[in-house]
Amino acid sequence: MARPAKKAVVSSQPQAPQIERPPQPKRFKASKDQLLQFYRQMLLIRRFEERAGQLYGLGLIGGFCHLYIGQEAVAVGLQSAMTVGKDSVITGYRDHGHMLAYGIDPKVIMAELTGRAAGISHGKGGSMHMFSVDHGFYGGHGIVGAQVPLGTGLAFKHKYAEDGGVCLTYMGDGAVNQGQVYEAFNMAKLWDLPIIYVVENNKYAMGTSIARSSAEPLLYRRGEAHRIPGLQVDGMDVLAVRGAAEVALEWTRSGKGPILIEFLTYRYRGHSMSDPARYRTREEVQDVREHNDPITHAERGLEAMGVKEEELKAIDKEIKDIVVGAAKFAEDAPEPDPKELYTDVLVGSY
Repeated sequence: MARPAKKAVVSSQPQAPQIERPPQPKRFKASKDQLLQFYRQMLLIRRFEERAGQLYGLGLIGGFCHLYIGQEAVAVGLQSAMTVGKDSVITGYRDHGHMLAYGIDPKVIMAELTGRAAGISHGKGGSMHMFSVDHGFYGGHGIVGAQVPLGTGLAFKHKYAEDGGVCLTYMGDGAVNQGQVYEAFNMAKLWDLPIIYVVENNKYAMGTSIARSSAEPLLYRRGEAHRIPGLQVDGMDVLAVRGAAEVALEWTRSGKGPILIEFLTYRYRGHSMSDPARYRTREEVQDVREHNDPITHAERGLEAMGVKEEELKAIDKEIKDIVVGAAKFAEDAPEPDPKELYTDVLVGSY
């Protein structure tokens, strides 16, 4: 008589996902010249955005305008490690700072903000829709989270073409709850695409505290279900950001697929210029400005390296002159010819 087959032993213990993880990033050891360059770029973004806010108040910038003041260390620290012409960058609608961090001329950015023909998108994109194919900068997208699947597509292109490039895809803490984000995560890990997902966690999304809007407020864990490792990094320290960029680029370039980094940062202005930001106190904002400002943080580092206060003041004056010149260029530039309405428009079906 045949013996009955033994039943397979089923463990009652849940299986823990086996996820390979990168090393914990260390602060980047910058030379004095490198830190001065980071400082200049952050200061340029700060002064540019302050001027943009003024022009918006004067009615010279229309539509929506989302300023990057307070978050400068994230874009500068990350994009200083990218290779222009090889890698690609895509972000949401808070995009002026990311373009400046990539070395794009402040004049053409300000001209775009004011809707002028000399703008980088010929005055048709405005604040939220800026592109520079030459720099591998693909926007500027007004739909929350829409840039994430698009960035995943850019990463697919890098892998398909075997060009060694990596796509840096930014999103905010409000975008992480969008369903398309997780569809993109799944595809990226299935194909081990070379992509760095960056969450700029400024704690309030469009105006709701993350504690009230996210069941899992530790956003660096959002890729775990797709076996995407995550890191949480101080986004107010440009050297901590650059250190994280080094680790993430090494991870993706070595063929290990996507990685997610949550940068803890803080914007000083409201969600947009029309936001009074009544969901937080003035004291909270002032406390961050006084104790955790990314530019002040860099200033202290430079002073420790022997840079004098007079030199820092001279840099600030130089940057202010650049921004004033960009604003004048934009104000003096002509508006687009009406015929421009019909350029760069897809007509017909294919």
